[in-house]
Amino acid sequence: MNNKKTVVKVAIGSDEYTLRSDRPVEYTRAVAEHVDRALKDVLSAGAMVETHKAAILAALAITDELFQARQSQREMRERLTALAAELSRLLPPAKRGPRATGSIASSEQIP
Repeated sequence: MNNKKTVVKVAIGSDEYTLRSDRPVEYTRAVAEHVDRALKDVLSAGAMVETHKAAILAALAITDELFQARQSQREMRERLTALAAELSRLLPPAKRGPRATGSIASSEQIP
């Protein structure tokens, strides 16, 4: 990631925002579009909701997506660890190396 900031105008709901980001313009627009879609989904659900409350509900939906993705990532890491351990057991002892236990190191801890 570079330190150069870009300025991007995006529309979320009925408002326009000028965002300053160190991410690529396309990425920033995609993030804003995702938030806009989540907000529109809440608003189109039928119940009359004030915009600021709809934004909270959209944030909850997006956070749920994040937590589910993290859970999937944890499960995948566990499956890969088990598979690595199984494959290691199939190797001759001299070829097993330091990962004989099947653990996969991770520098990132995900709650």
